[in-house]
Amino acid sequence: MNKPIDARLLQPAEAFADYLSNTAARIDVGAEALAHERGMRVGISRPHESAHLHVAGEATYIDDIPELAGTLHCALGLSPAANGRVTALSLDAIRAMPGVVAVITADDIPGTNDCGSIIHDDPILLPVNDGGEIRYLGQPVFAVIAETRDAARRAAAKAKDALTIEAQPPVLTPQAAHARGQYVVPPMHIVRSGGAANEGDEAAVRAAIAKAPRRHKSTLDVGGQEQFYLEGQISYAIPKEGGTLHIHCSTQHPSEMQHLVAHAMHLQSNEVHVECRRMGGGFGGKESQSALFACVAAVAARQLQRPVKLRLDRDDDFMVTGRRHCFWYEYEVGYDDEGRILGAEITMVSRAGHSADLSGPVMTRALCHFDNAYWLPNVSMHGFSGKTNTQSNTAFRASAARRAPLPSRTSWTRWRAN
Repeated sequence: MNKPIDARLLQPAEAFADYLSNTAARIDVGAEALAHERGMRVGISRPHESAHLHVAGEATYIDDIPELAGTLHCALGLSPAANGRVTALSLDAIRAMPGVVAVITADDIPGTNDCGSIIHDDPILLPVNDGGEIRYLGQPVFAVIAETRDAARRAAAKAKDALTIEAQPPVLTPQAAHARGQYVVPPMHIVRSGGAANEGDEAAVRAAIAKAPRRHKSTLDVGGQEQFYLEGQISYAIPKEGGTLHIHCSTQHPSEMQHLVAHAMHLQSNEVHVECRRMGGGFGGKESQSALFACVAAVAARQLQRPVKLRLDRDDDFMVTGRRHCFWYEYEVGYDDEGRILGAEITMVSRAGHSADLSGPVMTRALCHFDNAYWLPNVSMHGFSGKTNTQSNTAFRASAARRAPLPSRTSWTRWRAN
């Protein structure tokens, strides 16, 4: 059933090949053209529908859209502390700064002050008059709307002067959160013993490890990773007739943005139109976390009845948004002299950040990918999504699928080395 591999694909790659040589090594242009003439459509290389625009520099991203007359610009005032409570917020000096049109806070949100994608535990702006809880360094407290982006950013940079804070020591690592029993979603457990899926006995798993000829017990830290999309977070909200809104948003999930903006604005979903022609990268970082910026731009546009653009500077983007989850593993593996894993027990603790976001699905995937390509007849897996005073971590290309198998791979590599 298997077809022989084309001989040209087995040729070693030419180092630093030019574009035409590189293409010729991968695609038989003449054969594809002939197949296309004969009516073939499967297996025919087709250019990306926007490729000609990309290479010509003509592809329109949100910041390239011509701004409507009267467009205002928004910047966020961020918390200078990672944990504690805001006891007072004085915005008079910021409102008096050159070019500032308005400053909005959580009290100006007409609907729900929440942009959580699954669990509703993620405030759009820090609720100063509702406890004033500070969750992480860089948490948006207020939004400045000004005539120019520069004026908005200069005013928002005065956040430290406007805030009175009772700071508390932050919880920053997954180990610290785990020690406190502090999680954003309930712990998850999967146990198998004697080959029965999720019908296992943890004592039987530990017994299988204890009886194994060889054992490996260790801990492992795996760091997070910034998505570093080329186009940063951006939303451009335009008020329309009848109180409706049109929002250009760089997002991987336009329908979720529609629902969350509608909830924040106390509107019906059909009164919010979200459009994303293309993104300059997302990689999971714009699946849920574009919501905060869409909601803030929408609140400002509706309140002022003028178009409002919120485009984060890269340093603010890093401060506000989450990234790939870092993980801490504690594991023990029992295996035989031939490298077969007879039993494994692992505790996975992720740094979820201050809210749930997509940490539940990420941990679920981590648990389900721990076995990788191996059959583990006896395994006990425990997943904890640690709640920390950091940005809420989120989706990222394959989420936990690439890092969850590392402990089992490490044990197997140890066997190979011995």
